[in-house]
Amino acid sequence: MEQMKKHTISVLVENHFGVLARVSGLFSARGYNIISLCVGETMDPSISRMTVVVRGDDNVLFQMMQQLNKLVDVIEVSDLTASSFVERELVLIKVGVEKEQRGEVVEIASIFRANVVDVGPDSLTIEVTGAEGKVSACIDMLRPYSITELVRTGEIAIERAPKRHCSLPE
Repeated sequence: MEQMKKHTISVLVENHFGVLARVSGLFSARGYNIISLCVGETMDPSISRMTVVVRGDDNVLFQMMQQLNKLVDVIEVSDLTASSFVERELVLIKVGVEKEQRGEVVEIASIFRANVVDVGPDSLTIEVTGAEGKVSACIDMLRPYSITELVRTGEIAIERAPKRHCSLPE
């Protein structure tokens, strides 16, 4: 039996009403739970990029990508998992803190290169961006300080530029 692994799919689509529903419906019709789904316009406002993260086996995912390519509004589908890519996620974490704990929470944020974006009488809101592992580690470090609210954007991803062999001029 093939192992279920995480796949990060990039889908370029026409920026029209209903495209998101058709694409996400295709995943649910095949029994795939979408772990993360982010959609945003590209440099061309008539085109959007969807980053979809799912867990599944390679064979079924390949068939699903073929089905995605058949949708009228889909321009291009790529499984970034098979290539080298950069992934990032944005998380806002509201932490309930006493005055005496603020320094500790700010120090944890600093370790993860996170920012304090809001300060209240009994809370701090931390913004952290990075790969899933970094974000999860930061959340784990802040758990003992009473996380009262957490919002995640989900993963966005882009393929890395190809590496070229550079030679020095003679």
